[in-house]
Amino acid sequence: MAFIGIIGLLVVLAAIYAPQYWVGHTMRRHGGDRPDFPGTGGEMAQHLVERLQLSGVRVEATDAGDHYDPETRTVRLSKGNFDAASLTAVAVAAHEVGHALQHHRGERGLALRQSLASFAMTTDKIASVFFIAAPILALLLRAPIAFLGMAVIGIGLLSVRILVHLVTLPVEYDASFNKALPILREGGYLSDRDLAGARSVLKAAALTYVAGALVSLLNLARWVRILR
Repeated sequence: MAFIGIIGLLVVLAAIYAPQYWVGHTMRRHGGDRPDFPGTGGEMAQHLVERLQLSGVRVEATDAGDHYDPETRTVRLSKGNFDAASLTAVAVAAHEVGHALQHHRGERGLALRQSLASFAMTTDKIASVFFIAAPILALLLRAPIAFLGMAVIGIGLLSVRILVHLVTLPVEYDASFNKALPILREGGYLSDRDLAGARSVLKAAALTYVAGALVSLLNLARWVRILR
């Protein structure tokens, strides 16, 4: 019985961490320098911003990972992708510009994700307060039900983060396959062979949040297990 439990645990961990591994592996696989490319990821992003006439959108390097910031209208690329002339850098740049294009067009999916993400930051902070206060309150009131009630509220608040990831998936898919891939293909930026690789990179970019959702789900399961 214990052996079956261990196998089950390994299967669950593999399901949670395999997407993270695949995303990283795909990015590294296509991250080699391409001397035949005319520019870096940063230059590609800036070119697309100008070509698509995304007024007010800036491009800059960051240590916080590749993302688009709607509040400051900034496409931010990791330094590796900003300075590199690789298939990964070019595809990721197009993906993030895809988010800028969503914002420029006022698409509701991106706006909803942004609102939920801001809400999730608040609920995460409140949840941490609940989890810290729950045992103290239960001890003071000598009422285990108080601990249970506050912990359940905390878990509910943490669930908002999972909701954000679920809403994010179609937004990421759209940025990769309805925005970035057509831009790269129709603009003649990549050969047919490189487009196949770019598709893999864009899929990895879209699935980054799947990995995040699974990790959030694991953290939530840990709290549920503690309550039991």
